[in-house]
Amino acid sequence: MVAEVIEHLVGGIVDHPEDVDVNAKQLRRGLLFEVRVHPDDLGKVIGRQGRTASAIRTVAGAIAGKGGARIDFVDVDRRR
Repeated sequence: MVAEVIEHLVGGIVDHPEDVDVNAKQLRRGLLFEVRVHPDDLGKVIGRQGRTASAIRTVAGAIAGKGGARIDFVDVDRRR
């Protein structure tokens, strides 16, 4: 559910919503959501001084509940 919300939020911000991909990984420290976007959209997702990324992380953390969630934003050209 959290992955779908993140995908919806990020998809509304970017110019290439078809390139948005959210992968969830279970790590020792909890869930990590890796969000991949088109390289041209990475700046939009991060925002000025990280404000947009911080807001997305806040919403995802609230939805994830007690365990919280970490989010990593990556462009599609990196770490395939």
